[in-house]
Amino acid sequence: MEALLIIDMQVGSFQTPRFEAEKVIQNINQLSTLFRKTKKPVIFIQHDGTKENFLVRGRDEWNILPSLLREKDDYCIEKAANDSFYKTDLEILLQKLGITELYICGCATDFCVNATIHGALTRDYDMTVIKDAHTTADRPHATAVQLIDFHNWLWENLTPTLGHIKLKSTSELTQ
Repeated sequence: MEALLIIDMQVGSFQTPRFEAEKVIQNINQLSTLFRKTKKPVIFIQHDGTKENFLVRGRDEWNILPSLLREKDDYCIEKAANDSFYKTDLEILLQKLGITELYICGCATDFCVNATIHGALTRDYDMTVIKDAHTTADRPHATAVQLIDFHNWLWENLTPTLGHIKLKSTSELTQ
């Protein structure tokens, strides 16, 4: 069974300009609509950055972007580290739902998305990373475009575990 993970698409994450943010939001909405239509779980991951005094639970910045489509049957997992598996109930939820393949999108490519992909790989999940449904910001030594291109290349070329990684575009999945 498959599930869609939507990582850290929170109001505060977008106070910093993100590469093609509107396109990424639109793509995630298309994907979540498809998953719900086919009765597959949609799981929102929310970063609780209380330790960093950023994305603090209870503040507006912590909320999921209002432009993202959400349904009452969607799941939500809170995390306090980059890897969505680290000290969370994500793996328990995935096992309970019988999930063996993850579709991954969200923010930020080079931090939480990357860490979660590596966490899923070491837990032998098959994954499809939606290459046009994750975003990041420019960093001191690389642009957002460079980071996105690099990570898409990296994930496609990682040595597989029992789980494998594929990269697909939103249109490849929705048509």
